[in-house]
Amino acid sequence: QVQLVESGGGLVPAGGSLRLSCSATGSFVINNGGWFRQAPGNQREWVASISSGGVTNYADSAKGRFDISKDSAKNTVYLQMTSLRPDDTAVYRCNAIGRTNFVRQREEWGQGTQVTVSS
Repeated sequence: QVQLVESGGGLVPAGGSLRLSCSATGSFVINNGGWFRQAPGNQREWVASISSGGVTNYADSAKGRFDISKDSAKNTVYLQMTSLRPDDTAVYRCNAIGRTNFVRQREEWGQGTQVTVSS
């Protein structure tokens, strides 16, 4: 079963903004969420994370530009991206540590959403 589904990617000009969403499906409940990205030919890169308590952390490349948040009611993690640069171009994937019906926590990954920033 699909547990995490990303959306919100697209093509934006440099300096533009996008908001990515990562929604849990089924009965999976997100506790800790994060976003990673990978551009062709590059290694996967951690971008941002948010703890179950709402504590956020960002990669240096994201600080001041990206904002990770979580809407518990919607069981969704967001990544608000502003001041986008061409080197932000990548497939963005969310991941989460969560649980289903209070069983053992597990890690899940979304399939990814493409973000392309043009100059």
